[in-house]
Amino acid sequence: MSVTTPQSTAVDQERVSATLTVAAPAARVFAVLADPTTHCRIDGTGWVREPVDRATLTEVGQLFRMEMRHAKHPNGDYQVANKVHVLDHPRTIGWLTGQEKDDGQLEFGGWIWRYDLEPLGPSDTEVTLTYDWSAVPPFIREYIQFPPFGPQHLINSLHHLAELAG
Repeated sequence: MSVTTPQSTAVDQERVSATLTVAAPAARVFAVLADPTTHCRIDGTGWVREPVDRATLTEVGQLFRMEMRHAKHPNGDYQVANKVHVLDHPRTIGWLTGQEKDDGQLEFGGWIWRYDLEPLGPSDTEVTLTYDWSAVPPFIREYIQFPPFGPQHLINSLHHLAELAG
């Protein structure tokens, strides 16, 4: 397996994060994260299904959509629209998650997924995954509890990332 220790998690009022050292170079880890076709295999919640958009993530502002499934979602199956929020190859990649409304307009809910990569040498990378919901407006918080999953889901995602990058 391509994982080494340490691993840690942190939770506060507006974000949850997890850190894991991955036995792979930062460029390889970043390449896996920048490929939307790998996201369903990285996901630690089991909600992400298939990518709608398969192009490699290369710039801030780029959009990519994913098919999702969640038992508590009103439709069960649904689609999210993600917008690359930060991209600094091979150190940081993150995106805002939202949805496309019936009129075609994109609406983002105020939560961000972000991966920070710190090379620890030529073959190890410390990866921190952060789920930040600090910008979620009150009307959304009325019907979605944040975070909608425990910290273990982030650790699961990092272990899946390590397996794919290794």
